[in-house]
Amino acid sequence: MIVSKSFKEKLAHIIFDYDTLPSRLFDLLLIAAIVISVVVVMLDSVASIHAVYGGFFYVLEWCFTVIFTIEYAMRLYVASSRWRYVRSTFGIIDLLSILPTYFSLLFPGTQYLLVIRFFRVLRIFRLLKLVKFVREGEFVKSAMLASSRKILFFLFFVMITVSIIGALMYLIEGEEHGFYSIPEGVYWAIVTITTVGYGDISPQTVPGRALASLLMIVGYSIIAVPTGIVSAEMASMNEKISKDLAISCCERVEHDRDARFCKQCGRPLSSDSGALPERPDNPV
Repeated sequence: MIVSKSFKEKLAHIIFDYDTLPSRLFDLLLIAAIVISVVVVMLDSVASIHAVYGGFFYVLEWCFTVIFTIEYAMRLYVASSRWRYVRSTFGIIDLLSILPTYFSLLFPGTQYLLVIRFFRVLRIFRLLKLVKFVREGEFVKSAMLASSRKILFFLFFVMITVSIIGALMYLIEGEEHGFYSIPEGVYWAIVTITTVGYGDISPQTVPGRALASLLMIVGYSIIAVPTGIVSAEMASMNEKISKDLAISCCERVEHDRDARFCKQCGRPLSSDSGALPERPDNPV
């Protein structure tokens, strides 16, 4: 029992940590398998390449499926809560990435579901242990949530604007110029206000082009509004974090954002100082 527990702990350390050579090799080999499997799926979708190397790709697909199946079983084995891992986002992605190959044996045609393997690319961010980017991602997420009501109101305003402009363009241009309905006009307004400009529908009359020109100019300012809202919220959060970190027992004015202890006196900082929690030893 002791040996089994020791083996499980070592295996968990290799899978979830990154501070030893075996764990780094495990991550690198898994990243290589994920990237190569995605490339195989992409190349196999090309008819000319599939005609020549289809059989080889099929063998490779089964090799990758076996590798990812073993990895999935290992994660289930070492997970502190297996059901939690199965229900987690990456647990579902892991399962979906291996099921299509097995389904292809039972149900012809399901091999096309192998494109689900593209979701495995998301695993690279966890395998590379980009803790710094994860922390900044949480900061951006907090800023987005804090400004969500403003952004939703802005989107509501944009929808009203494109609806009105689309209806006006339908009245001005009409069906003879490609605006067959108000939804067609709204589609054109969305494409124009976002400065995408596909060109599949375009105004032909002078009033229509004048309205289009006005909408194009407005589009540049429209794009900047969400960015300004989120940036202002991020600046406000940074200011709050700086003020919180400036409050310490020794009146030191600068601390690292993830600091837990004062650099000068060594005393712990307050729990609401903006520091983020450490990564768990056994994430799922």
